Amino acid sequence: MSRITSALWEQDFMNLGIYLSRSARYWPQAPALVCGDRSWTFAELESAANRLASALAARGLRPGDAVASVAWNRGELVETEFALYKAGLRRAPINARLGRGEIGHILRYASVRALVFDAAHREDALAAIAAAGTDCLPVPLDDEPEGAAPSGVSAVAYSTLLAEGDSAPFLVDLDENEPCVLNFTSGSTGALKAAVQTVGNRLANMRKLLMSDESRPRPGTRYLACGPITHATGMGLLAGVFGGSTTYVLPSWSPQSFLETVQKERVTATFLVPAMVNMVLAHPGAADHDLSSLTSVRIGGAPISPQRLREAVEFFGPVVAQGYGLGETTSVVAGLSAAEITHAVKEDPELLQSCGRASYDTEVRVVDERGRELGPREVGEVIVRGPDCVREYWQEPELSAETFRDGWVHTGDLAWMREDGYLFIVDRKKDMIISGGFNIYCTEVEAALYEHPAVQEACVVGVPDETWGEAVRAVVVPGPGATGVTADELIAFCAERLDRLKKPRAVDFVSALPHNRNGKLDRKAVREPYWAHTARRVN
Repeated sequence: MSRITSALWEQDFMNLGIYLSRSARYWPQAPALVCGDRSWTFAELESAANRLASALAARGLRPGDAVASVAWNRGELVETEFALYKAGLRRAPINARLGRGEIGHILRYASVRALVFDAAHREDALAAIAAAGTDCLPVPLDDEPEGAAPSGVSAVAYSTLLAEGDSAPFLVDLDENEPCVLNFTSGSTGALKAAVQTVGNRLANMRKLLMSDESRPRPGTRYLACGPITHATGMGLLAGVFGGSTTYVLPSWSPQSFLETVQKERVTATFLVPAMVNMVLAHPGAADHDLSSLTSVRIGGAPISPQRLREAVEFFGPVVAQGYGLGETTSVVAGLSAAEITHAVKEDPELLQSCGRASYDTEVRVVDERGRELGPREVGEVIVRGPDCVREYWQEPELSAETFRDGWVHTGDLAWMREDGYLFIVDRKKDMIISGGFNIYCTEVEAALYEHPAVQEACVVGVPDETWGEAVRAVVVPGPGATGVTADELIAFCAERLDRLKKPRAVDFVSALPHNRNGKLDRKAVREPYWAHTARRVN
């Protein structure tokens, strides 16, 4: 184990926590983090991270051990993230919407040595630890009597660890190939699995974010983290600390809290998933808030329709950008800048369907089933490589061999590439509808539906059909005041914009669509009732 006090820069030293130590030296009293009614300067965040890192080491945790967290958004999760970087501990963030069975699975699967949790997850966390039967230290974020919990598991409070620790700089020298974060998927396509993001992957992600002209973190930048900071929303924390910006964390998402925070705190940058964009645009009184401080609104995490993108630009102004990435690539793979989207709205409408061009040092190809690169506008699988790309899933050799081949990440996403290098995602392989032998991409039909002013949200799925094998069916949430829209009207609307075979054969109206734990539209849940009485899920 190595520790550094005054000499923060050594040529061969590798630790992501060093960037917090540097910023605490450069801007000690500047605001680094704000969550609810609490705030941290860079010096305070550095002190807390050092204390926690040293306390965990004193309790026997060693570099390479896993520490998990399950909690709603709060500042202590940021303290914990940087403490784990500093101590060389493997971070295993758990989605706060998971149940105790899934939490227990992660504890066993990742051999977790400590679990940090809030009061809302106390019962599930303790039960999961007890059921997992592993040597895992419970660390409640909220003060409570220490000792044996009702489950018989002995806990130590987070505040106790901070009091035990030393605020002096604590940094462990690591190899860049050392596992740093186990990024668990949402589980929408099967059992939970974890992409192993290394120290080098995270460093590459930081570099990529710092290279962005329009949203690069710097002193004066005020970034609002709206979603779970344990996942995509929090991917910019390291770059934000490096750049000296202030991160505002929403304890919980709502369009009203988003609008109020942007206005009150003069937020300059944020990241939204499309479902959040939908809610903000549909929120009564949204236009009454002053959002003029925003200089960058990045959209990602799921496809967004061209119509929604136009509406977002109209609402936020020419500051909207979007990106495409996944846990297996650590950061953005391709992106459309705000300037490109503004150009697309005015002069190149096809470009609004694109997720952009390869980002910085990332390579992107579209290939056929044999791995051969396809020509322009030919649909195939997206494969990606670059320094931020993951090499394996945790303890999943067969799945790893399928996804990570010859240095490339095989994404499972279907796309085509325009002659000028812009990438157009059309669907996931398993979300493709095959009707009468023709391939129909769900997102293409959804894009047409979103052109209709009465459609707030839409999900298109394939359903069994005796004649065609599968038929296109749309499930739609009408917008506010759009009670008069009919299925026939929407079908005719799509028929004007799509090939005859692609239009929905039927439309069902619902009050809300299901979303998975990461806020993405849960197409599998929408599709399931239509296939419940079939022996197979293909037809």
